[in-house]
Amino acid sequence: MSFITSIGTATPPHLLGQSAIAEFMTRAMELGEDDARKLRILFRASGIETRYSVLDDYGKTEGFHFYENTAGMEPFPSTKRRLELYRRHALAVSLEAVSSCLTPIGDLRKDSITHLIVVSCTGMYAPGLDIDLVKALGLNSDIERTSINFMGCYAAFNALKLADAVCTSRPNAKALIVCTELCTIHFQKENTEDNLLANALFADGAAAVLVEGTARNGLNLLQESFHCQLATEGEHDMTWTVGDVGFEMRLSSYVPEFIRTGIKNLTRSLLSKIHQSLPEVAYFAIHPGGKRILEAIEGELGLTKEHNKYAYEVLRKFGNMSSPTVLFVLREICKNLNASDHDKRILSFAFGPGLTLESMVLKIEMR
Repeated sequence: MSFITSIGTATPPHLLGQSAIAEFMTRAMELGEDDARKLRILFRASGIETRYSVLDDYGKTEGFHFYENTAGMEPFPSTKRRLELYRRHALAVSLEAVSSCLTPIGDLRKDSITHLIVVSCTGMYAPGLDIDLVKALGLNSDIERTSINFMGCYAAFNALKLADAVCTSRPNAKALIVCTELCTIHFQKENTEDNLLANALFADGAAAVLVEGTARNGLNLLQESFHCQLATEGEHDMTWTVGDVGFEMRLSSYVPEFIRTGIKNLTRSLLSKIHQSLPEVAYFAIHPGGKRILEAIEGELGLTKEHNKYAYEVLRKFGNMSSPTVLFVLREICKNLNASDHDKRILSFAFGPGLTLESMVLKIEMR
């Protein structure tokens, strides 16, 4: 048995309004009047009001620091330059998330952390972010490290599965998970439907989770509490590849439909493992991959926007930060729990390339 005992979150310093980002995109993508109008409509319909980035350029119309101050911003930043940017900024936001996670646990000694699991799909280098975190946090040099890379928005689930396996088999283990994504460093300016959707949604952020084999107040990772399914008919509708000028996202408008058609069977398969039914679920932590995804799930499972209020709030304030996003939603739920929530269930979903549908049930522990 294992327990999520704390969740912390962090964002980089630049808070940007969705309307300001839209104006940047209109200029950067060199859109004509009709396309600019379509972009602004898409941004307004996204359900997002603000997003965070390591770059302040997205709030400007001139005087850029990272992009060129030329027509079309040419030459456009290479993948090498973008990954150098990742290396400069990923550690700081990761450390802030870890501090947010560990500070509330007053009696935790960092040398008691036995495992470090680092998740990212927006940057990589070696020696990597995991080793930078070991040094910056003063963790044991013999800590067991694992990096989960390039899995996208559902990767936090795989990190939790690994932490659960470790802590269940070794009751004295303590696993620290750090999910850090700098999505905005991979802005693509070609005027395509995929780029318009990605540019309207993605943001930067980090989350840290402590998983332990002994119980505190927190969330119990129940036996057989995870279930994953692949909707391979949608494998070409959500992809993430390395290009010459950054990582390239394919995110088609059909993704919400693929999720809608698979979500009922995913839910039924997971809940049957733990002999629960949907009406017995008290809270929902759904990855807000976009407003249409949330609406598609509501329609298929018979949920209301009130059921999904934490996901909508994270989407509104932060956008889609890829892997940390569902942990932001879980943290919002945890901030509002009290003694009356003991033994209640949280059902969580996240989605990504594959097309991968991940699910998890957590039991609330209020001791």
